[in-house]
Amino acid sequence: MAITSLDEPSRRLRQLTRLNQLLDAIVPTNKFYTTKFAAKKTKLAEIESLSDLPFTTKQELVNDDDSAGFARNLTFPVDAYSRFHRTSGTSGRPMIVLDTPNDWRWWMEAWQYVLDSAKVSTADRVLMAFSFGPFIGFWSAFDAAVERGAMVAPTGAMSSAARLELIHSIDATVVFCTPSYAIHLAQLAKDSQIDLTGSQVSRIVVAGEPGGSIPAIKSKIESAWNADVIDHCGASEVGPWGVAAPDGSGIFVNEAEFIPEFLPVGSDDAMLHPETPSRNTSLDDVAPVYELVLTCLGRAGSPVIRYRTGDLVRPVWDHGHRCQFVKLDGGVLGRSDDMMIIRGVNVFPSSVDQIVRAFDGIAEYRMTAFKAGAMDQLQVEIEIASDSQTSDSQTTNSQASDLVTKIHQAFETRLGFRVDVQPVENGTLPRFEAKGKRFIDNRQ
Repeated sequence: MAITSLDEPSRRLRQLTRLNQLLDAIVPTNKFYTTKFAAKKTKLAEIESLSDLPFTTKQELVNDDDSAGFARNLTFPVDAYSRFHRTSGTSGRPMIVLDTPNDWRWWMEAWQYVLDSAKVSTADRVLMAFSFGPFIGFWSAFDAAVERGAMVAPTGAMSSAARLELIHSIDATVVFCTPSYAIHLAQLAKDSQIDLTGSQVSRIVVAGEPGGSIPAIKSKIESAWNADVIDHCGASEVGPWGVAAPDGSGIFVNEAEFIPEFLPVGSDDAMLHPETPSRNTSLDDVAPVYELVLTCLGRAGSPVIRYRTGDLVRPVWDHGHRCQFVKLDGGVLGRSDDMMIIRGVNVFPSSVDQIVRAFDGIAEYRMTAFKAGAMDQLQVEIEIASDSQTSDSQTTNSQASDLVTKIHQAFETRLGFRVDVQPVENGTLPRFEAKGKRFIDNRQ
């Protein structure tokens, strides 16, 4: 029986067995975890519950005492590692993450679940729309697609226009990029009178930011490209842990290689299976939100155990899909440090994304949280696409005013409070090839 079809008790037993095998492999040579286990007085003879083990945070992994910036959780001497990558540093100092050849083999095995969801085969021509810096996601995706037997085109230093030309010239069938970059390429194609819907691209695999599981964004990309959007999730410290649900409504946690736990916001007690609403819930529904905690089962060189990802999710088990893994409805909703409470309402950047992207004619946007007295406030700047404007300035101003009014109303209806929506000149806001940085927090 496939691991995806195992019932929960059988799956938990398999995970526990592999967890104990991992602990045997890393103790006592992994000083980071040996020290943590000793501090918690953990008995490692045979772990029967994850609660016997301490949590791990990113702050603990960042090694400020090391001039190079190697993560603290290395099991072996540095000479044993062959893969060098570095985090983006969006939430602190960039951290160097290393993998042994065996670790990288595990990365490739975990990636096959993602490629299966995108139906990538030897017949495909895959274009990687990334800069190929030290970020691990680019390289792991590239190597996994090569191993699958597909033709893979890296586009490192290419401009967006050059990438669009290459998509057509090689008849690319699959594109890997972030959701926002897929939208940017579609807008550039439209401005350049390039018909993306006539290309051979039938699938776009996205990651790096919320979007691939948000209906408005997913629909916008699929319409512009005439292609299916396949979402997935991963992290440098953890690995490629998330696989798209077949209907595009969320992400499965790959429980063949990771143990997920769910930590109620504001609590220190994570749960394997908290009570959740049955079937799928909408992003608009008031459903429990948890911080995702992950234990990696196959990366002995750089292990993470009970790692607090900071990702906020809504887990669903009774989801009606053949795969028995837990589904995160709507994918990753946002980060715990990005969640805003405005007038008593929990607001995630993904919620703002969903509202803004539902409108045509938005080239880019940026949201800024700030304090007005004791209250959190939110401002959203919108940049209107050049093709949606006319040469008549009076007509253009009227169109912008109408769009701002509609977005104002959408925020008030969906979130229950007024948001300051400000139009800005075309080309004002930054574009992003990798992770989009559209949220500015000025509340501190």
